[in-house]
Amino acid sequence: MTTRIPYAELTDYVGKDLGYTDWFEITQERVNQFADAADDHQWIHTDPVRAAEGPFGAPIAHGFLTLSLLIPLQTALFDIDGVSTKVNYGLDKVRFVTPVKVGSKIRLTATIAELIEVAGGVQAVIDITIELEGGTKPALVARSLQRFYA
Repeated sequence: MTTRIPYAELTDYVGKDLGYTDWFEITQERVNQFADAADDHQWIHTDPVRAAEGPFGAPIAHGFLTLSLLIPLQTALFDIDGVSTKVNYGLDKVRFVTPVKVGSKIRLTATIAELIEVAGGVQAVIDITIELEGGTKPALVARSLQRFYA
């Protein structure tokens, strides 16, 4: 369930854990589609037979595929109401901690770490973790910068 945060109340959410998304399965079809879009057909992603004998024991998602899922997963977790524009401003930090094997499930958790005033709005510094179902370490950790304009 998406938490709806009114823009006027955004400061009330700084430092609060925003919860978790539902689990999201990484399929071979999605990995192959990303490989086509990114023109990255390395066998550890797209050749299940060869990847089974490789270092991870199965095909894995591209790190940038996992990263690209930040926005839809984050939107499933929370959304800001009462803004005219939302802009992905960039990332201060990204680490691909654990490979995401095809068939595994991931979910996102986030905390708004800081709000910085910018002309016409705010820049939110958001600490994001993508967890692996049954994993002991996250798949990805990131510090995302997003701007919300009133």
